Amino acid sequence: MFIRAKALVQKQPQRLLFSTQSWVQQQAQLPAELEERVSQTLDAMRTNGTYKAERIITTPQEASIQVEGSGSNVVNFCANNYLGLANHPQVVERASEYLHKWGNGLSSVRFICGTQAIHKQLEDKITQFYSRKQSDTILYASCFDANAGVFESLLTEKDAVISDSLNHASIIDGVRLSRARRFRYRNGDVEDLDAKLTQAKDEGCRVKLVVTDGVFSMDGVIAPLRDVCDVVERHQAVLVVDDAHATGVVGETGRGTGEYWGVAPRIHLVNSTLGKALGGASGGYTSGNSLLIELLRNTSRPYLFSNTLAPSVVGAAAAALDILSSQQGTPLLERLWANAKHFRQRMSEAGFELAGKDHAIIPVMLGDARKATQMANALLKRGIYVIGFSYPVVPKDQARIRVQMSAAHSTEQIDHAVDAFVEVGRDLHVIPN
Repeated sequence: MFIRAKALVQKQPQRLLFSTQSWVQQQAQLPAELEERVSQTLDAMRTNGTYKAERIITTPQEASIQVEGSGSNVVNFCANNYLGLANHPQVVERASEYLHKWGNGLSSVRFICGTQAIHKQLEDKITQFYSRKQSDTILYASCFDANAGVFESLLTEKDAVISDSLNHASIIDGVRLSRARRFRYRNGDVEDLDAKLTQAKDEGCRVKLVVTDGVFSMDGVIAPLRDVCDVVERHQAVLVVDDAHATGVVGETGRGTGEYWGVAPRIHLVNSTLGKALGGASGGYTSGNSLLIELLRNTSRPYLFSNTLAPSVVGAAAAALDILSSQQGTPLLERLWANAKHFRQRMSEAGFELAGKDHAIIPVMLGDARKATQMANALLKRGIYVIGFSYPVVPKDQARIRVQMSAAHSTEQIDHAVDAFVEVGRDLHVIPN
């Protein structure tokens, strides 16, 4: 077969080779039914105000940024840059240091030849950050991957996973990958959680795993973990908490919702991210019970089949953790909460309906998807960068603008944002004149 193919190439080389130009010009045709369906879906999204056009930022991620087409700097109120570390000099310097010392990447997964000393050091640093005995940490490319990998690895068809109804999409997708029975309890409703755990037991489920967001990112609400822990322990279940919007933010020292409620030792696994408060790049992790982490290292598919976290990201995250754990961390947290309090107070006084509590996520509730988009566009023209959120990101008729505070914001920037909200809100009849 090889000899025959070789001869064919020698006799007819032009028939087997394509020029770059001719190849680029060719475009595979979609089936007519699919093309029509997709076009109609996109048109409907534009009509309903749910189409998501990406704005292009031409500067580093900071409190003040430049957006292509805006003509001047705008104040950024929709990044997860809670502590202002995304472009912090120490974070950038450490990322550069690791890049030059350890290279751009590993070109491999962890168990083949992708584990460097810095990866183990960062895992140990995260484990120490939570200060829990018999614990370990495993790094992922993202928190989405951490959620995608945990349920399939830990649960069988004889088990059950009980998930909060407002959990993040990555948890929902991760649960779908497992063979376990699935139950949903009403958001933050521990009585319903108790009922679902009882149902799972009555139906013969062996291991029962409860999973909840620590902070519900579209609402700015902190899960009632103290009560959740009580119910979980009463049913001898396992508790997994996604703390992506709590790590570095919630709790006296930024160690998340476990610290906030004083229940950190009672949580079996914490899934979180390095891509929000901890440097703003990418990467995620699962931290907790060392026996479960050992199993994840050997069976978690996103871990086993994804490239190792880039050294520059590892360095940036390590620097962010050092800042948070040092004397520099306290003033950042104090500034963050002062900013959140100031914005919430002024917006409430102006007549806006605000959701959330005790978090730097402050949703401005509007209901109508088109109005949310109109308000976000109008605010951009006034130098305020925010995004309107609508279905399917949030439930229908609950469109909102999610404002996110940062320690990097000044009081003047927050006042400018509130003044712009008031002006646009009156124009759109969101608040009274």
